[in-house]
Parts: sequence; structure tokens; C-alpha cells
Amino acid sequence: MDEIYFPRTLEKGILKVSEQFPALLLTGPRQVGKTTLLLHLLEPERRYVSLDDLALRTLANEDPSLFLQRFPPPVLIDEIQYAPNLLPYIKLEIDRQKAKPGLFWLTGSQQFLLMSSITESLAGRVAIINLLGFSMREEDQREEPEEPFLPTPENIFEREKSGALFTLPEIFKRIWRGSFPALVTNKIKERDLFYSSYVQTYLQRDVSDLAQVGNKEAFYRFLKACAARTAQILNLSELARDADISVTTAKNWLSILQASFQVFLLPPYASNITKRLVKRPKLYFLDTGLAAYLTEWSTPETLAAGAMAGAFFETFVLTEILKSWWHRLRFPAIFYFRNKDKREVDFLIKKDQKIYPIEAKLGATPKKEWIKSFNTLKILKEEIGPGCVISLTNMVFPFDARNYAIPVGII
Repeated sequence: MDEIYFPRTLEKGILKVSEQFPALLLTGPRQVGKTTLLLHLLEPERRYVSLDDLALRTLANEDPSLFLQRFPPPVLIDEIQYAPNLLPYIKLEIDRQKAKPGLFWLTGSQQFLLMSSITESLAGRVAIINLLGFSMREEDQREEPEEPFLPTPENIFEREKSGALFTLPEIFKRIWRGSFPALVTNKIKERDLFYSSYVQTYLQRDVSDLAQVGNKEAFYRFLKACAARTAQILNLSELARDADISVTTAKNWLSILQASFQVFLLPPYASNITKRLVKRPKLYFLDTGLAAYLTEWSTPETLAAGAMAGAFFETFVLTEILKSWWHRLRFPAIFYFRNKDKREVDFLIKKDQKIYPIEAKLGATPKKEWIKSFNTLKILKEEIGPGCVISLTNMVFPFDARNYAIPVGII
């Protein structure tokens, strides 16, 4: 029996990009459905070749010219990071065909080696697209609004039409399970086994082969220490101490986690007035299920009742906001704000010279104090747009004419 395919928001964007660029690179963490998505969109004339196949990988690296004769464009080449020698030949082929759109579709899971090779070889010829795990809307196969999430009344009310309501147990079931397609579609029912294999593959292949990290045990400790600090301001000294490594190594390893789409660093908002206040970014895991596995929460219930519940909810909200933008080929200017009195706004999105504040609150009854921190933004002397608090409320609730409490299922 064929597997059920879950439509992805990115489909339209990929087809649009393929009509404009000679090459596109779909990148993101392992196991988020990059190949499945492109195979679903594959036209009959486009060949598919995977460099996971050792014989084909060897051919691509040792005789790239022959490889492209055997697999001429239009072609989908999976796991392009394994054949860096192929990239200059792809460039030559693109130039030979006068940059005709849609020649090469490429996928890759690791940015740390891939990006430097791609930008060097295919500058101006390749569109780079990011894919993460399923969003809530993709999982539920709900209608997708045209625009990414922004807390304007128009955007909120448009999203409310196809929104969903979740109770605390329901949302934590999703947070604990994570957004990897194999788990969401129930293809793999053993969640712990999936994550244990995922971490093993990640350590063995991505980290060892491509980043040349010698001490995998220390790297695993570092990974767990990062997961324990999701939604916290980054403290490299603490991370280094917990993993028993140097601060320099911690810095290098953090860049590996970023480049392989395991974590996202949210920068502090800096204007001329505030640039001296907080310089460190906040650290977030890009999949809450993986973070919950690494921090050893054994059930959704223990996670929801535990000390990290708020941090995991905040992490979940950020990843949903990022998906709403990235999966529409848009990249938000997104930050957090903290003043010298440690008053904080979880997220600020800056668009058209206007700042939109967003808070994530693990509560179901909206309280006016939830938007108190929005007042601290006056120090910025910039135009502040409408804001919202994303929570477990069961309706869109106006605090005032500009700010709303909204259900998390609206994102």
C-alpha cells in the first residue's frame, strides 16, 4: 500500500523557484522529508539519483563529467554534500545551457561544508530553500494562509478561520513527539527508538564524517546540555563546563548544531539606544521532540508538569513561527528583547520599519499583565505595531485595540 503523502506548504514555492533559477538546493535537518517532497513534485522527464549509493558517490567525485553524462539535467541529486567535486561541473553545465531554469534540484542535510562549496561554485545560479519538520497546519492538513504569521489583526483573523484549538495535554503530546514526518504520520510508532537512531546517525555521519569531531561522547554531552537550555540566553562557559570541553570547542560545536539545523540562535534586538544592554543570543532547539528526548522527559505528561514546560512551549511557538515564514520562502527579521531590568519580550518581528511584539505564555486565561512587557519597547524610539500573546486560550481575545491573546493553533 502506498504511503499517505502529507502536502507541504513549500510545494508552491519550490515550483516557482524552479521556473526562475537553474538550480535549487533544498536543505534542512535529516529526516524532515526533503526527498519525499521533491519526489512528489518530480516531473516524468527529471531523473532521480541518490549519492547515498556509494558507487554513484564515487563516480560523482572521481569522474564528475561522466556522472553528468549518465544523469543529465533535468535531474534531482539527493545528498549533494557527499560529492563536492561535482559542483564545479554542475556550474559548467548550467553555463553551457545558458542558465536555463529548473536544470538541477539538489538536497543536502549539512550546511557546514555544503554552503561554502555551493556559494563558491554556484553563486547567483542556485536558490537555497530551508525545510523543517511538519508545522501544525501541515500535520492537520488544514488550509494554509498565503502570508506568514504576523500579529496584525488582519493576519490573526485570517488565520483564525482555519485555526485549531488545543488543550494542554494535546499540545504537549505534539511537543514531546516532535515534528519529524515518520513520527507524525505514525510510520514509526516507537518514538524513543526513532530519536535514539536519529542521534546515532547524526553523530556517526554528520558530525564525525563531515565536521570531524573526534570525541563523540563529549559532543553528545554538549548536545544534551544545549537541549537542557532551550529558550535560554546562551552561556558558552556553562555549556563548555557541562560537556567538559573548552569554550572554543563549545563555540565550534554550536556552529555545527546551527549548520545542521539542530538549533537556532535568536539574536537580541539592537538599536543605537539598546545595543549595550544584552549581546548574547537565545538558544532554541528546532525540534521539540528531539530536545525532550535528549532531556529525558519520558512522557508528554511529565514534560507538561515539569520545570521546563514553559521553555518547551516557547520553543514550540518559535519553531511554528519560523516554519510559517521559511516554508513560504520568506526569512523574518526576528529577535528577542531584554532591558537592563531583565524585562523581556519573547519575540520581535521587524517588518517595514515596524516592530511587532510576540509573547508565548503557557496559560489558558488571558491576563492583562501578559502584555506589560510590551511597554518596555518604548525605549527603542521606533514604531511599535500590534502585538499578541500566543497561549492556550480557546478564542482570540483582545487586550486592547492593538494587542490580542490568541490560541497557539492559529499560527
